Amino acid sequence: MALLRKRPPAPSTGRRKEAVARVMLRPGTGIITINGRTLEDYFPRVDHRSEVTRPLELVNLKDSTDARITVRGGGITGQAQAIKLGVARALVIMNSEFKMPLKRAGLLRRDPRRVERKKYGQPGARKRFQHSKR
Repeated sequence: MALLRKRPPAPSTGRRKEAVARVMLRPGTGIITINGRTLEDYFPRVDHRSEVTRPLELVNLKDSTDARITVRGGGITGQAQAIKLGVARALVIMNSEFKMPLKRAGLLRRDPRRVERKKYGQPGARKRFQHSKR
């Protein structure tokens, strides 16, 4: 792919459910730091780690780009997906040639699904209390 431009890292934002991630990328050796911890330390599950690094692997920059990430809110899966969107957006800021392959892979779309609210007179959003015949 194309070479990276020399410019200061611009923070990009990724969101999913209640999680918000701020991502800053810069040329380096492939070190990913999330809230001051390593990727393996922050995400013990392999599927979450692979989700975070998927945009970098797609444009062949996994071993040549460092990422400093701050994430808060939501759960582990929501945070991983928010980081994935933030990394993809940061790559487009670094080099606009990355936009089409990332877009084709569906990595530049925010997942709009959210938790449905609980309704009154019910134990949950959709669940109903058990009907009693007598």
